[in-house]
Amino acid sequence: MPPRVDDVMQLCCKLSDNQRIKAAVKHSGKGAMMAGAIAFAGGLVGGPPGIAVGGAVGGSLGYWKTRGQFKPLPQIIMELPMQEQQKLYADIMAVLGSLDWTDAAQLTALVMGNATLQQQVTAALLGYVTQTLRAEVQYED
Repeated sequence: MPPRVDDVMQLCCKLSDNQRIKAAVKHSGKGAMMAGAIAFAGGLVGGPPGIAVGGAVGGSLGYWKTRGQFKPLPQIIMELPMQEQQKLYADIMAVLGSLDWTDAAQLTALVMGNATLQQQVTAALLGYVTQTLRAEVQYED
């Protein structure tokens, strides 16, 4: 992997690790579909109260079905194929602009030392994860 891409991937891992971000890439839609389907069925059977009961039951079943599917975002980032890492790199570089650094440690220090830049990079990272990977994001407690 080219050094600059690797530096940006390490920065993304550090940011998401500091904020304890997890994501579910493959199964987040299943839980949402289950909750919606059961709420709909509850509405057909019981009217407005059935929607409420169906939503609660569907949400619980959706949670049960997809629990444990969330992985730490740094793990997901490092498992991305090179082509996807290149896309993420381009998104982050759009924020970093002409920022100059020599290695991953210096890049991380520059971004972590600037709250505005840190927020912008985090927003770009989360945008990539939710829009490109279609992942559901969750913050650990």
